[in-house]
Amino acid sequence: MPFIHVYVKKEGSFRMKDYTREDVVRVCKEEDVEFIRLQFTDIFGTLKNIAVTVSQLEKALNNEFVFDGTSIEGYDREWGADLFLHPDYNTFEVFPWRPQQGKVARLLCDVYTLDGKPFEGDPRYILKRAVKEAEELGYTLNVGPECEFFLFHSDENGNPTTVTHEQAGYFDIGPLDLGENARRDMVLTLEEMGFIIESSHHEAAPAQHEIDFHYADALHTADNIMTFKLAVKTIAKRHGLHATFMPKPKTGCDGSGMHLNLSLKRDGKNIFADKKDELGLSKEAYYFIGGLMKHIRAMTLVLNPLINSYRRLVPGYEAPVYTTWSDKNRSHLIRIPVSRGENTWVELRSPDPAANPYFAIALVLMAGLDGIKNKLEPPKKVDRAIKTLSEKEKKALGAEVLPDNLIAAIEAFKKDPLMKETLGEFAYQKYIDNKLKEWNDYKAQITEWELNNYLYRY
Repeated sequence: MPFIHVYVKKEGSFRMKDYTREDVVRVCKEEDVEFIRLQFTDIFGTLKNIAVTVSQLEKALNNEFVFDGTSIEGYDREWGADLFLHPDYNTFEVFPWRPQQGKVARLLCDVYTLDGKPFEGDPRYILKRAVKEAEELGYTLNVGPECEFFLFHSDENGNPTTVTHEQAGYFDIGPLDLGENARRDMVLTLEEMGFIIESSHHEAAPAQHEIDFHYADALHTADNIMTFKLAVKTIAKRHGLHATFMPKPKTGCDGSGMHLNLSLKRDGKNIFADKKDELGLSKEAYYFIGGLMKHIRAMTLVLNPLINSYRRLVPGYEAPVYTTWSDKNRSHLIRIPVSRGENTWVELRSPDPAANPYFAIALVLMAGLDGIKNKLEPPKKVDRAIKTLSEKEKKALGAEVLPDNLIAAIEAFKKDPLMKETLGEFAYQKYIDNKLKEWNDYKAQITEWELNNYLYRY
């Protein structure tokens, strides 16, 4: 069985093949699997796991593995005391980078409480809840992410640096692109794991790369992003490199984004398309954009979750700063790519790869649905590059500025009821509390910039 993650083409998209517990047990025997990693995600999008031997597989598949969640950042001292891992059989993977004998596999898990209920702080559960609400309205969200990252050298102790010897730029090739071999191995590894890789290339900044994989429904895309990050970091390390999804690790160059290409389907048909419209967009597409526009400033805390995220969201680079949209220009928050018909997408360009993909996609979905349910018209589209617009023109268009630091994003997040409705009281409050702590810790630091500018002068 060469591939464990199988996609089957159906109605123009791809879905994952269903696996039973018997399939998982059988493949472990056939593939000589010795270790199983039971993986889950915390509220900040960090992958966690418990490793068990294959002798404990039955126990794992019976949902009997309990862990103490009180030490997991963002969890609760009371709620997290005893939590159970419920493996999702469809996420079973045999890691291709592990030994051929005594292989290692993984299962992504949902987190449950002692009384058998979904844990309110489990990002996967929160996204499932949003997906269910969409399904009750007849909608399925498809998401195609564009994940960017940097490849830097590691030092003699294996610790990450921001050092690179290359000066390659957008779409450059080897020998200018010194990460070409590592990127090729990443693509081959991801394909072996069942990903459908559409393209890969060097990005605009030195040492910056992008690998794009095929869209899937909301939950599978979030799972795939977590798997993608793990695979990229693992293969980079085998090449003596460090892969980072930090939004902007170096001053003076473009940061890394994670653009989300979004479409809604009903009865297998893309409802964003309408060939009678001037732009080829349906009313639902316009309303979806309207919903994103209404909630984008609040969602920024999740889409751009780090202090460092706001180093990317500054004028002069490709990342958006204003709440504008266009069907032509790439400098805006939302762009409508050129394809139409069944390939009509709404591209949201502000998210960065540090975002928790489960939270990010859940919020984007609920914001878009709010637009559809309440028929929220978007502002007028903009055909020109944002940098060519005067402040007066931006004001006339109703263009707002995205939050420019973490505390501004926290305040916007707190003012929008949809954020709490989507995440739930527990995750919502824990997320705010931890982000406030992050901001306060940051404010207490003395930066290198301050020392360079003030120490000698004053």
